[in-house]
Amino acid sequence: MRKIATAAAGLSLAMGALGLAVAPSAEAATPCPSGAVCIRETNGTILNRNIFYSYGAHNLSNVIGKRVIVNNQTGNAGFKLCRGYNGGSPCTDVERYRGSYEPYNMTPINSVVLVK
Repeated sequence: MRKIATAAAGLSLAMGALGLAVAPSAEAATPCPSGAVCIRETNGTILNRNIFYSYGAHNLSNVIGKRVIVNNQTGNAGFKLCRGYNGGSPCTDVERYRGSYEPYNMTPINSVVLVK
């Protein structure tokens, strides 16, 4: 009986460790490529459709809830988030900080505009 309890505890510990290995953390999040602005999914990944390299407006599809925006552009390039498609206003101010931003409610946002 003791062996069964020990085995069950070991299995439970192994499953817990597996769960922790699968759950993303800040360190395990997918990196945003150099020169891009990315929108990180809630699980820490970045979908190819949410990696933006070229200046101008990029329309979003199915990006809702709080998401982390990562600005990994070079040369002090920035971005702004707009409620309208094709960069239509109202838009946020241009953000030029390079790195990850606090989670932002993307539900009303329909486009991301990259600026020089």
